[in-house]
Amino acid sequence: MLYALKKWFPIVLLLCFSLAKPLAKPTPPNIVIIMVDDMGYSDIGCYGGEIQTPNLDKLAANGLRFTQFYNSGRCCPTRASLLTGLHPHQAGIGHMTNTPAKAKSHDRGVSGYRGFLNRKCVTIAEVLKPKGYHTLMSGKWHVGYHGKHKWPLQRGFDRYYGIIAGASNFFRPEGRRGLTLGNEPVKPEGDYYITDAFTDYAIQFAEEADARDDRPFFLYLAYTAPHWPLHARKRDIDKYRGNYMDGGWDKVIRDRYQRMLDMGLIKKEWGKTPRDARAWTELSDEKKTELDLRMAIYAAQIDSVDQNIGRLIASLKKMGRFDNTLIFFLSDNGGCAEGGELGGGAKEDLESDRGYMLSYGRAWANASNTPFRRYKHHTHEGGIATPLIAHWPNGISAKGEFRRQPAFLPDLMATAVDATGASYPNKFHGDKIPPMQGVSLLPAFANKSLGNRPLYWEHERNRAIRIGDWKLVTEGDRDWELYNLADDRSEANNLAATHPKLVKAMANQWEAWARRSLVIPRSRNEN
Repeated sequence: MLYALKKWFPIVLLLCFSLAKPLAKPTPPNIVIIMVDDMGYSDIGCYGGEIQTPNLDKLAANGLRFTQFYNSGRCCPTRASLLTGLHPHQAGIGHMTNTPAKAKSHDRGVSGYRGFLNRKCVTIAEVLKPKGYHTLMSGKWHVGYHGKHKWPLQRGFDRYYGIIAGASNFFRPEGRRGLTLGNEPVKPEGDYYITDAFTDYAIQFAEEADARDDRPFFLYLAYTAPHWPLHARKRDIDKYRGNYMDGGWDKVIRDRYQRMLDMGLIKKEWGKTPRDARAWTELSDEKKTELDLRMAIYAAQIDSVDQNIGRLIASLKKMGRFDNTLIFFLSDNGGCAEGGELGGGAKEDLESDRGYMLSYGRAWANASNTPFRRYKHHTHEGGIATPLIAHWPNGISAKGEFRRQPAFLPDLMATAVDATGASYPNKFHGDKIPPMQGVSLLPAFANKSLGNRPLYWEHERNRAIRIGDWKLVTEGDRDWELYNLADDRSEANNLAATHPKLVKAMANQWEAWARRSLVIPRSRNEN
């Protein structure tokens, strides 16, 4: 008996010490935010589209799809809000960034409208860096051009490659809309395509950080695709050439709508917004051929993004980082109607490396935003609704599920802070910083409520407020429209006349928010 005790005592003692030892803290996740440019709600496969996006579809199948996530309706206000966790006006970009040609083109001399990220905000990179994160960016900046103090390396990022300005040529990004590595201009080389190059540098930055140490990284990968100009590689265009000849946008809307119903993404009672263009059958065969090609190039741009996301995923797996990486994928606004009904730019420039504003037009944008109303610039659902895929094997147990909680851009900052244990500052470099405007999405990952908070928008006097299922929205100086999104997310049945008190109350609440958030002008009565 005594021998037996002596024999097992060391093992029992070791076990007791092991049990008494505090459990190791979870390793903070890497965070990757992938944003595409001017892509509609229904363009990718897992949101109803016919465009081939197997890598995104797999992320969705093994993660979550948010059905009611919102952006800010246009490129640079969205980027300002995503990066800072604030409304875009609070960050200094109430309208647009200043253009490369004019340093004060959108600078109205007031805090909310400077045309660049002001110093009364912090970026996700600035928040995560003190937590020990490598901070990496590749792609479109578009939140401050004139003066290097406005560029990524001066706003918290360790590494940067991309375009400081907005849109550019995909094959030959040069001049004021050219490329920057760190703080210095660089030129495209060899067989260049910008979507591939953005991914090349994103992978390079992440792998270099991984080789340096085991600290986590934050990567912001901001593609310019599928923003105009319509530029894609021939091999990708050929996958889609001719696919849209039979029925055009009428067939695309019909087919996407049915797929979205079948997968449970939308409700039948919502219906879909009417076609906002002439019927496909009214076009000549020559025009159909041109417009089929425009949509084929647009589809090819999205297909290329998906291929490149596949390359990034492969790299994360090779590094052993994939399981503990929180990946978000979204678009900066809805489909883009710029260029008129049938698209802009000379048809002779299609399938070339020429042309700048080569666009697919309003008719195709209407299809991209199925089943929603309006487009980029607008605060109706077609302008501000975006896919949001969230994937994190170590942090999300559900697979392939929808999350229907309303959420918006500032929530990504709050989620990054919550997931990493970082601290969001009250002051930064001597400047007072407004509180985060979002809430963490971690409860939604477990399918818990995010609370019944109001959501607000303003861009170019297009205004909206959402409280619960009620949405108040207008364009410019038009009267307010009221919709119950639970029954009518396509915004077809305006209930403003039957609920005047609710309209007034929500309008007053929007005005109060606008006053707090540096929005000008706030109403039709204010110049």
